[in-house]
Amino acid sequence: MRVYLDNAATTPLDKEVFDAMAPFMLEHYGNPSSIHSHGREVRAAIEKARKTVAGLLNTSPAEIFFTSGGTEADNAAIVCTCRTLGIKHAITTRMEHHAVLHTMEMLEKQFGVQVSYLRHDERGNLDLEHLEELLANQPQTLVSVMHANNEIGTLNDIQAIGEICQKYNAVFHSDTVQTMGHYKHDLQTLGAHFIVGSAHKFHGPKGVGFLYSDANYKIQPLIQGGAQERNMRGGTENVYGIIGLAKALEIAYRDMEDHTRHIQGLKDRMIYKLREQMDDVSFNGMSEFGDKSLYTVLNVSLPASDINEMLLFSLDIAKISASGGSACSSGANAGSHVLRALNVDPARGSVRFSFSKYNTEAEIDYAVETLAKLYNKVTA
Repeated sequence: MRVYLDNAATTPLDKEVFDAMAPFMLEHYGNPSSIHSHGREVRAAIEKARKTVAGLLNTSPAEIFFTSGGTEADNAAIVCTCRTLGIKHAITTRMEHHAVLHTMEMLEKQFGVQVSYLRHDERGNLDLEHLEELLANQPQTLVSVMHANNEIGTLNDIQAIGEICQKYNAVFHSDTVQTMGHYKHDLQTLGAHFIVGSAHKFHGPKGVGFLYSDANYKIQPLIQGGAQERNMRGGTENVYGIIGLAKALEIAYRDMEDHTRHIQGLKDRMIYKLREQMDDVSFNGMSEFGDKSLYTVLNVSLPASDINEMLLFSLDIAKISASGGSACSSGANAGSHVLRALNVDPARGSVRFSFSKYNTEAEIDYAVETLAKLYNKVTA
């Protein structure tokens, strides 16, 4: 049995998505910027995809811009907002994806943007009173806070954060890569000025994503070189990627209720069986709490043991794909900046299991049994 439990990294391509993409790989090959019929039919397909995404998110197609993925979209939102609006203060968290953290570090070093980091507890829950304190002192600010953490699953209340940002006239960007296609986002009520998506996180193709950009905040493009995406992103569009993204998001919204129930059941099953078969097992962040964490992610904290150094390798040998790492830094393995931010005991091992609609109870049982055998073998 081969078991794939690393869906927070990427998900398998849905067959329905591939079928929607295939004609644009083989038959409809025109450049969408061309004015002849080959180009026009492809342009029409892109605009239909844009309309589909916008409709699902309850916004205008004019506010959806296709990108190469979530990282580019995050960079565009953060860098272009600071450049265009002259923002010199940004607020974020120590637990953001590197697409946000490294971008903030660059702005701080090269453009003199002051970056403040929100306080949080040992589970990764943010101190929103601290956010208000920071904004009260410097209201002309960009706030960048992810919807759900990709490592520990902790959900942030971006609705409340959006309301606070509105109160202080701050610009709000949220990295929604991990929740896009897994939760519904209503942009008429959310209060975010920028959110992002990456197709391969919800069973679409790799190398394509999108940026939602509030029309009230006009920003300059990150990538120069052409008039594509209404002058917002130079470069020929990834046509079949865009078609696949729209189809994948459409499927995700269509089947979300059933998939949520199925995946949450798998996660609950793993939590129960881990506690049943292993001693001294706990869970990092809020990942054990169903209503406060991303239902696709479970970050398991394991007792101090020699097996921890080679845990992911041992799981791979057993044909189980997972990810994670320790909180410490050693050799080439830099460890997890998220776990370090939470002050997780570096002696303990951590592994992230992340689930999709294609996983089964049998796979969960096999993964737990394998993990228990590895641990018990060392500590017996």
